[in-house]
Amino acid sequence: MTFKVGAYVVDTVTDTVGIVEAAAPEVVVMRPIGGGALWGRHTSEVRLAETMERLRAETRYLNARSRGERL
Repeated sequence: MTFKVGAYVVDTVTDTVGIVEAAAPEVVVMRPIGGGALWGRHTSEVRLAETMERLRAETRYLNARSRGERL
């Protein structure tokens, strides 16, 4: 499966929600919500994020930012 740039996905290896930055037939490159270092996974290790997973990840980021935590 090829993912669209901007899609929210879950890295099933680390159980991390990311945003697709680039995708090829066998590799997906993601960045964390809020920015940060890019990482890649084989498409078999990535799936589309469900709505609640995306909302939880965004809320976790916003709460950490509001507390002044370094992200």
